[in-house]
Amino acid sequence: MKALVYEGPGRKSLQERPVPTIEAPGDAIVKVTKTTICGTDLHILKGDVPTCTPGRVLGHEGVGVVEEAGTGVTQFGKGDRVLISCISSCGKCDYCRRGMYSHCTTGGWILGNTIDGTQAEYVRIPHADTSLYHIPEGADEEALVMLSDILPTGFECGVLNGKVQPGGTVAIVGAGPIGLAALLTAQFYSPAEIVMVDLDANRLEVAKGFGATRTVMAGGEEAKRLILESTTGRGVDTAIEAVGIPATFELCQEIVAPGGVIANIGVHGVKADLHLERLWSHNISITTRLVDTVTTPMLLKTVQANRIDPGRLITHRFGLGRILDAYDTFSRAADTKALKVIIEAADG
Repeated sequence: MKALVYEGPGRKSLQERPVPTIEAPGDAIVKVTKTTICGTDLHILKGDVPTCTPGRVLGHEGVGVVEEAGTGVTQFGKGDRVLISCISSCGKCDYCRRGMYSHCTTGGWILGNTIDGTQAEYVRIPHADTSLYHIPEGADEEALVMLSDILPTGFECGVLNGKVQPGGTVAIVGAGPIGLAALLTAQFYSPAEIVMVDLDANRLEVAKGFGATRTVMAGGEEAKRLILESTTGRGVDTAIEAVGIPATFELCQEIVAPGGVIANIGVHGVKADLHLERLWSHNISITTRLVDTVTTPMLLKTVQANRIDPGRLITHRFGLGRILDAYDTFSRAADTKALKVIIEAADG
């Protein structure tokens, strides 16, 4: 099969690899029909994720068709159309029983990280019964690819951890796909204001169409000044960090109001300063999280009910044979205006 393989920091290639096989009774082999590229894949390519070693097939998102199911799989069979969760969960360990599927002792974020992932024609899914979802009849499968990772990530790590409330004020620092996913799902809770902060005019224009009440095309001190001015010096109730670099995390500390929450979503590859010399008395909370995908069933229903359309995040489409072009397009988003790219694995 064709597969996109990580070869070390800054290096990747499309290769021929063996089709995966069942290794445990709970495994399923899924023929991937559509997958995508995540910002986390770019972090891997920068060398920010040491658990992902050279030779790994990348990717942790997608939809497909069950090709084969292990003897222990009871919920899925050959021919079932499925959504692949970015998080694999056994459903039985202590972390899973607490709803922290991301820390499953035999799963968690393993796809495209510690085991081969979805940017291939076939993928092995451990713990299939609790790591796959049936795709409803007539569903838009491209849109559902967004439910593998970015929609639950934006919602759980940003909106839920950030305690977004009716009438509250929210600033989302970073208007990339994950920040836009947080923007879409923050509106479930009717905040009075959602400010999107970015340096990319195109992404901020998209954010307006997605429901942002205000945009700030600035960073650092200028972004801080504009946000504090618009909140009469108070700051925002929820500051969501959706980039993963020190400057954006520090900006969130500058704009959060007393009693507010900083919700980190970004993948950080280097240290970022925490200014306790200023924040120790401000009653703020700082949250971190790896998505648990506990909200995926709810989000599936929301999408099916047309209450939210994650398909609006898709800007480009490629066949798997052009996945290197897809990476180039996705990595140069400022020039290409890319948000999410769909890769048609079935097309090869």
